[in-house]
Amino acid sequence: MTIHNEQELAAARQAAAEELAAYDCRILVCAGTGCIATGSQKIYEKFLELSRDAPGVTVIFAPHEQAEGKRYIGVKKTGCQGICELGPLVRIQKGDSAVQYVKVPLNRCEEIFDRSVLGDEVIESLLYRQKAQTFIRPEEIPFIAKQTRVVLENCGKYDAESFEEYLAAGGFQAFRKALLELTPETVIQTVDESGLRGRGGGGFPAGRKWKQVAAQPERSRYIVCNGDEGDPGAFMDGSVMEGDPYKLIEGMLIAAYAVGAAEGYI
Repeated sequence: MTIHNEQELAAARQAAAEELAAYDCRILVCAGTGCIATGSQKIYEKFLELSRDAPGVTVIFAPHEQAEGKRYIGVKKTGCQGICELGPLVRIQKGDSAVQYVKVPLNRCEEIFDRSVLGDEVIESLLYRQKAQTFIRPEEIPFIAKQTRVVLENCGKYDAESFEEYLAAGGFQAFRKALLELTPETVIQTVDESGLRGRGGGGFPAGRKWKQVAAQPERSRYIVCNGDEGDPGAFMDGSVMEGDPYKLIEGMLIAAYAVGAAEGYI
């Protein structure tokens, strides 16, 4: 896909949102490193197999035209869904409502498909439980309920590798605003005043770094994303790169516009 102007961006976002809304159900399988380690790739493949073999079901990203009697199911791999110790994690998304299943064994995929995908049942034994209470929706789980997600807001909700789903989630709106409504100097000032800092290491202020680059007399400038997760046990950058990679690219685009860079590297 090539987008040349604001109108084409708006049209592409509208089309992506309509396609996303056309699904009857989306099976969201966590493909973060933790869940992959506990077998989520096989679970993803099993749901694909079940969906392809089910009568009256079409597995497709873009259900442009709903055919009578057909159900549109998407089997998607997402980034980290946020509770790694309970993997493999599977979300069943129908409209705005999601059911979060935890510690999903391969031999129960068919049951989930029959009861929760084709039907509307919730399988209580696969829900997150704390003492005597079970939690159905992911945002109800106490560990997630305490969080305000900004950088990770899309992780676990969308196909991490889909440009269209990123657009449907509001992707590239910040870049559009920077490019069409703000000067590079205003972008840098906004970032500086926001107090935005690096997510690891010394937490260096982003605005100060951008100011230093923009002030250099050398006009050949580059945006370099350091993708190395060097701190032992850290995974805050990996979660973004795995779970919402287009947000990383959008951030690099905004930084490039602000400091006058024409090339970027990850």
